[in-house]
Amino acid sequence: MDVVERAVQVLRRDGIIVYPTETVYGLGADASNQAAVGRIYQAKGRPSGHPVIVHLASAESLPQWAARIPDYAYLLAEEYWPGPLTLVLHRAAGVGDHVTGGLPAVGLRCPSHPVAQALLRQFGAGVAAPSANRFGRVSPTSVGHVLEELRDRLVPGLDVVLDGGSCEVGLESTIVDCTGAAPRVLRPGAVTAAQVEATAARAGSVRSGDGEPAAEPPRVPGSLASHYAPRARVYLAEPGQAADLAADLVRSYDRQAGQAGQAQRAQGETVGLIAPVGMATPVGVRRLGAPVDTQAYARMLYAALRRADEEALEVVVAVLPADEGIGHAVRDRLRRAASEDRAASEPH
Repeated sequence: MDVVERAVQVLRRDGIIVYPTETVYGLGADASNQAAVGRIYQAKGRPSGHPVIVHLASAESLPQWAARIPDYAYLLAEEYWPGPLTLVLHRAAGVGDHVTGGLPAVGLRCPSHPVAQALLRQFGAGVAAPSANRFGRVSPTSVGHVLEELRDRLVPGLDVVLDGGSCEVGLESTIVDCTGAAPRVLRPGAVTAAQVEATAARAGSVRSGDGEPAAEPPRVPGSLASHYAPRARVYLAEPGQAADLAADLVRSYDRQAGQAGQAQRAQGETVGLIAPVGMATPVGVRRLGAPVDTQAYARMLYAALRRADEEALEVVVAVLPADEGIGHAVRDRLRRAASEDRAASEPH
């Protein structure tokens, strides 16, 4: 029996597994099993009113989970599934509150990672799979990150961890609200708003706001003001500001710590920097990442934030990438990681 087949058996026995997708690693359970999904909420410390995304093997399963599916949603699935796109649709009869958070809509996705595809096709049903991390924290993009997250957590029924290497995309999927006359992007990702609008236009859909007033968008994962946050404080900077900001923070901590602390700061143990390749690293600053482009930035972002916590850094200065393509999603995650609301919104 191979490891994927064993994971399928665990799901059928109401257990929990960890598996890779092209975006981040997921903590999975049979989406039809309320008790198993409940253990995911417990493991993550996730509030019960926050929905989870259900993973499907293909768009053929859409009618089992969704009702009143608009033509543009089918076209989006045809264009971007399997891939990093979640569609929020009116839920079908029989879809339980345990995956929708009590909302009338359900989030559905078809991941493209070959391990996830093999798992979902063998299982033959939906798998509820939020990211395999504590609620509000940095999502895992490798098995090592998952083990760090879960080693101190009680996860009853967790029997299999599937290793699929490092995630190709590195950021969570784009989430699109498909419950209205036109699509709305609720969380940016690798599939951009421009791509969503172009696809919807081919189905004859008007842009959101061009027709009747849009209803209040549904709650979706990763939509809190503070999310994706390491323990270190995150400061954001434009490219021309980052080096000076990092150096100023080092000097500030030196003044606070005195002579003994300065020796420690000289080793770069307080301030970290995420900045494009080619940008110099100030003295006393630990370089956490040097992405060559926005795609590379997305792939390495969460690993860099985790490294900051592993090395007990107090602050991270992150250079904002260009606000285009997946760079828009990177900026979104960085803003949430740096949110001043984090202390109030972190789970207790």
